[in-house]
Amino acid sequence: MKNFLSVFKDYSILTFGTVIYVLAWTSFLIPNGIASGGGTGLCTIVYFASNETIPVSTSFFILNAILLIIGFLVLGKAFGFKTIYVIILSTVLFDVFPRLDWTVTFDEKFLEAVVGGILEAVGIGIVLLKGGSTGGTDIAAMIVNKYWPVSPGKVYLFSDIFIIASILLIPGKTLEDMIYGYIVMITFSFMVDFVLLGQKSSVQLLIFSSKYQEIADRITRDMRRGVTALKSIGWYSKADSNVLLVIVRRHQLHDIVSIIKSIDHSAFVSVSSASDVYGEGFDEMKTGPDLKKKQKKLSGTSKDAVRTDGKADEN
Repeated sequence: MKNFLSVFKDYSILTFGTVIYVLAWTSFLIPNGIASGGGTGLCTIVYFASNETIPVSTSFFILNAILLIIGFLVLGKAFGFKTIYVIILSTVLFDVFPRLDWTVTFDEKFLEAVVGGILEAVGIGIVLLKGGSTGGTDIAAMIVNKYWPVSPGKVYLFSDIFIIASILLIPGKTLEDMIYGYIVMITFSFMVDFVLLGQKSSVQLLIFSSKYQEIADRITRDMRRGVTALKSIGWYSKADSNVLLVIVRRHQLHDIVSIIKSIDHSAFVSVSSASDVYGEGFDEMKTGPDLKKKQKKLSGTSKDAVRTDGKADEN
């Protein structure tokens, strides 16, 4: 039952993110003649180039059916299953939503591009957080981010530049259409980093309290976070004590502060942002596949040398 509820929760969130993502395209971008980047942007350009005879849902499904193979091979089966679900759901929604005519227009086309980019980023960000993907450049972003500390937004930024520029090949499309596509792209790139990396941001706490033992025990037991006690001297009182050093995710800050105040209301707490935290319970230090292979090879060579030395000693 626990596993079922966990899976049900994941797929419910995936569904919510997919709905927001498709609405961004079918309500704000496509009806207003805006084509942005990514696989969906490429399908939108095909839609415009064919005089709206090839639906986005059709080209979207064909394109992502090919990209799914890459997802299975590189990112694993769990990625593939969730992505299959998102792609099928997106295909259905890309077919259904345009029939409902939920088009949203503003007096300024600039606002349509910005709002569409924000909604697209929120939708894709939610999907990526749950290990899924809508296909297209999402797959490339996840592969790159798996091995290198490059933000997903930067991957989208560089790959989408070329996709959006291709809209100039369509008769009737102008430089203005390309610029609006870039507005969506820039908005999307910044927002997707905010959605994805905002959940991973960390803070460092220094806790000054005479009840440091109780606070440390509660944080370790209730929050499952490590605590380091640093020796300190109060220069005014000249009394020896301990300062607690704790690093947690930003969304856990409220719970940590609540624990501290429930034990010692007069405790002094210093909070500072930690831009990058690597280690158990946080992020993995990414060095790239080539360096990892090299390190593995060197490690194997060292072991062989040790074995050879061992045999020589025995002889």
